[in-house]
Amino acid sequence: MSMHNHKTCGEYLVELLQAYEVEHVFGIPGVHTVELYRGLPNTDIKHHAPRHEQGAGFMADGYARVSGKPGVCFIITGPGMTNIVTAMAQAYADSIPMLVISAVNATTSLGQNSGFLHELPNQQALVSQVSAFSHTLLSVDDLPTVMARAFAVFDSERPRPVHIEIPLDVIVQSAEELPAATRASRATPAAANPKTMVQAVQAIDAAEKCVICVGGGAKLASAEVKALAEKIDAPVIPTVNARGILPPDHSLLVSASPTLTATRALIDSADVVIALGTEMGRTDYDFYDSGEFAVSGTLVRADIDPQQLYRNCRADIGLTGDARTIAQQLADAVSEKTSQMPREAATTRSVALDELPGYMRDHVMLLNRIRDALPDAILVGDSSQQAYAGALYFAAQTPSSWFNSATGYGTLGYALPASVGAKLAAPNRPVLCLVGDGGLQFSIAELASAVDAGTPLVILLWNNSGYGEIKAFMLERDIPVDGVDLFTPDFLTLAKAYGVHAETLESLDAIEQTLHSAVERNALSLIQMDEKALIPNPRLEQ
Repeated sequence: MSMHNHKTCGEYLVELLQAYEVEHVFGIPGVHTVELYRGLPNTDIKHHAPRHEQGAGFMADGYARVSGKPGVCFIITGPGMTNIVTAMAQAYADSIPMLVISAVNATTSLGQNSGFLHELPNQQALVSQVSAFSHTLLSVDDLPTVMARAFAVFDSERPRPVHIEIPLDVIVQSAEELPAATRASRATPAAANPKTMVQAVQAIDAAEKCVICVGGGAKLASAEVKALAEKIDAPVIPTVNARGILPPDHSLLVSASPTLTATRALIDSADVVIALGTEMGRTDYDFYDSGEFAVSGTLVRADIDPQQLYRNCRADIGLTGDARTIAQQLADAVSEKTSQMPREAATTRSVALDELPGYMRDHVMLLNRIRDALPDAILVGDSSQQAYAGALYFAAQTPSSWFNSATGYGTLGYALPASVGAKLAAPNRPVLCLVGDGGLQFSIAELASAVDAGTPLVILLWNNSGYGEIKAFMLERDIPVDGVDLFTPDFLTLAKAYGVHAETLESLDAIEQTLHSAVERNALSLIQMDEKALIPNPRLEQ
């Protein structure tokens, strides 16, 4: 209970968060943010303290991807914000909703560069590059409006981080005169232009062959995409963030990346390509920077961001709006057709798999065995060998059950804290953290955060004693190997120091039983996997 005789801006803010159905907040308290914590005990919001602000951002990211709600962080000014910027950049690249609430020095000191504690000359200029907007709150009276703007981004625009910074003199202002904290009415995405929708339907009806490319913006449209695809006999090609939009055994699913030659050939053969909620960005469509990806047929493109319709691949017919709504409208309006495309989809899957080098096929097989052993599991990856291989081919079981940091911004150290957030969002589902020894050492302290949060994760540690992917990249280009062979600790002993069950997976044949035992244990577990024992074709030996 507050010791003040009035409700402060900080207390009112957490009441607003509860009104917006926020259930979890991630952050490390500091002298500049303690006023945000004053009112927390009077709400149902649970606070989780990482060991680094970057971990807070990654936890919020993982939580948002699984829950569909924005991940919320409380961050101190200065070093707290510079620490979380990397996590915000990953969320920005992948269109993940995140609300970062920070302190900033008092209004009278802003821009003075006078050596105040945690002072940045212009914190907002730094953060604005990785956020939909960054706002400095100059009066407590403006807080309801700014919060409504933030959630309008999450509800009706391309969801990305929003930053609200509150000066130290504003955070203690009285909120007694403000109305009770309530949620503003939800904003809705713009609807597609009816005339343009007619053009899209006419183009699809006239086509002999259609292909559907879907991105993370369509991951909530699984049923609608399925209905559309089956009605027009169109293969569905999901980006990494849309994997699972069709189940792995669906005849129209082509989970092979458009980076692969076979998938590009399928797209090139189509009279009409329907792109739903995908930015058609390089890390999904041209991962190796060959510059060869193009759409030769008519491109019908739908996106919540009208500007995105003309980035990367220019739309011939552009539909602005929510991918789920547009997919349903198209499914209702187009004529039913049959084609040879299901057979072509099967051929594409086979040829694309053969394109992968042996070590990548081995990793895909490993991912498949993990998925099949625990069909309800959520797989959270780092920038690791499994993630790179999976980005090119892996078929997830359901939407938002496979994501990683290997595409988009491409950070290291993501998987462990993001897994904590994912488990908080889905406490009744197994969450598997797929991470390499290099990536784990970026954020290994978050083992303690996982213990604090009571999140029984299963950490699958790929240990090749260094940055194996980068080492192989250097060797393939005759670059002297340096900086990639790392000292790695005894991870089993280290995990046990955190109170974590730890063991080594001795053979691939034992993986199903090991995974089931770890889930049944219902405790934080680390399973170390040795490349030489599990992969018939290690990359460094090819």
